[in-house]
Amino acid sequence: MIKKIATNLTFWVLFAITAGILVGHFFPATGVAMQPLGKYFIDVIKLFINPIILLTMVTGICGMGDLKKVGKVGGKALLYFEIITTIALLIGIWVGYLLEPGSGVNTSIVAKGDISKYSSGPVSISWVQFFKDNLTIQVLLFAILAGIVISRLKNKEVILTKVYWLSKYVFRGLHFVMKLAPIGAFGGMAFTIGKYGVATLLPLGKLMACVYITMALFIFLVLGAILNYYKISIWKFLGYIKNELLIVLGTSSSEAALPSLMEKLEHMGCHKSVVGLVVPAGYSFNLDGTSIYLSMAIVFLAQVFHIQLNMEQIITIIGILMVTSKGAAGVTGSGFIILASTLTATKVIPIEGLALLLGVDRFMSEARAITNFIGNGVAAIFISNNEKMFDRSRMYKAFGMHKNEL
Repeated sequence: MIKKIATNLTFWVLFAITAGILVGHFFPATGVAMQPLGKYFIDVIKLFINPIILLTMVTGICGMGDLKKVGKVGGKALLYFEIITTIALLIGIWVGYLLEPGSGVNTSIVAKGDISKYSSGPVSISWVQFFKDNLTIQVLLFAILAGIVISRLKNKEVILTKVYWLSKYVFRGLHFVMKLAPIGAFGGMAFTIGKYGVATLLPLGKLMACVYITMALFIFLVLGAILNYYKISIWKFLGYIKNELLIVLGTSSSEAALPSLMEKLEHMGCHKSVVGLVVPAGYSFNLDGTSIYLSMAIVFLAQVFHIQLNMEQIITIIGILMVTSKGAAGVTGSGFIILASTLTATKVIPIEGLALLLGVDRFMSEARAITNFIGNGVAAIFISNNEKMFDRSRMYKAFGMHKNEL
């Protein structure tokens, strides 16, 4: 029993998160000093993301054979992303109006942050700059081209043998690094609590509660319904990726567990090429949690400043967010850049309102990251099933269940 606990990653990540909260709360200076532990862990994990995308896509496309199928999967994935993120935006606005998190907020007691770096200068989103700054998208496109070229070569089997060999050692390295996840989770949580403090949550507690409740509803109702369409339990899936979810919770970064998610999706029956295409693209274009947060934040600020948004203004806001939430993905401070651009474009809500959110934004980033993470996993499962590229027998084995248990 003791040996089982000692080697259980879930236990140690939970222990690390708890320890991080305690250190950050009782020894704030020490907690802030722990930031490098979380930062360096994420930086090391990032080193694996692009090689895994490249290797997964090359082997997946070559294994798929039909290149038209690759284009079909890509097009279907983009359509799925747009539909689901739009639903997320609408849910954020609906819950914002239903629960009114901004009503009654006393702005004089709320800690305000400096928004100058988000609001000064142009806030428009450049798609060219987005592509130049987003290495993941560049690697994804290169991997697609490389896979197409290799699939047409006569000696592709020789090349693929070497790619499979390299892939094995890359994932072996990833498994070793993931053993350090408790250290990264401890550093990330200790820094968050130590720097921002639990006291900063109280004035905007209602907003935080609304965000977390809405994310949970989206996961279990919307994403749960999508999986249920193919007779897959959302609970089973979440249990299957529980280690990755805890790592995302501790580090507030979906990047920290992205390579591991891709491996697990393949292991549970999703086709390699679908995983390699959908998950990396979803990291930039399928940000469900971010979409919910952005739309709810705008409704919150409107309520704080007692501004009644009419239907035309709401539709305009949704339209702007549908575009900018994709174009700013992967950019540092992208959430506030998107909010600043939306508030500037609508000219209805004072942009200074962003300062109210800076104090608690860090505590809501976990909910955004987890929702984004689960959403991309569900997207890969949906597309795999929809394209009949899903092996259910592998899913039953991965979930540790029999066919009649679903």
